Amino acid sequence: MAHRLQLRLLTWDVKDTLLRLRHPVGEEYASKARAHGLEVEAASLGQAFRQAYRAQSLSFPNYGLSQGLTSRRWWVDVVLQTFYLAGVRDAQAVTPIADQLYEDFSKPFTWQVLEGAEATLRECRKRGLRLAVVSNFDRRLEDILMGLGLREYFDFVLTSEASGWPKPDPRIFREALRLAQVEPAMAAHIGDSYPCDYKGARAVGMHSFLVVGPEPLEAAIKDSVSQECLLPSLSHLLPALDHLEQRKQGF
Repeated sequence: MAHRLQLRLLTWDVKDTLLRLRHPVGEEYASKARAHGLEVEAASLGQAFRQAYRAQSLSFPNYGLSQGLTSRRWWVDVVLQTFYLAGVRDAQAVTPIADQLYEDFSKPFTWQVLEGAEATLRECRKRGLRLAVVSNFDRRLEDILMGLGLREYFDFVLTSEASGWPKPDPRIFREALRLAQVEPAMAAHIGDSYPCDYKGARAVGMHSFLVVGPEPLEAAIKDSVSQECLLPSLSHLLPALDHLEQRKQGF
């Protein structure tokens, strides 16, 4: 007799879980600047981007939607501030670079599917699981997933821009459960952020798996995430799901 799955829904983070940038942000910015006649070191731009992104996220959370911004305006401002911090003070020269970067980051050629991602999604669908995206991304995500051939695996794509709530706000997870008409105990979330993905999903009663890299885990994560919920790669997800099902059934 076929094994009857207890889980019904898997929700997925996207960036650094299923996809990553083909090149570091600093290199992308430096390349576009060079095409517009500006020479700026990639390392300086990478460092400046991290600073600008952090400040923008604190001042205007979730793309500043509640403060009158659009996600495009939010990102253009991040690019302008990145170049300013890297020593380029001419906003007029940087604006066309910012516009080009916004467009390029919506194209599949800027992204790559992580190893094992598509095979894992395909196998999850074969097992009868419903899949959905829950991501702190903006409106460009649908087109990116389509261009990379991944959109077909998901019942729906829920972004923080569309919902108005960024992870780890419980409302974005509850909205995903509502759309899927699934109880929290019958759903699991997969992502690479401990506060946004792992803790955010568990706070609403969902199961959760944390995708981790090769670097050592922080003590807080080690102490609070059980080993079977840690995924060194996406190929570890299916055995982890099997383990969860067996544990739930008392095997």
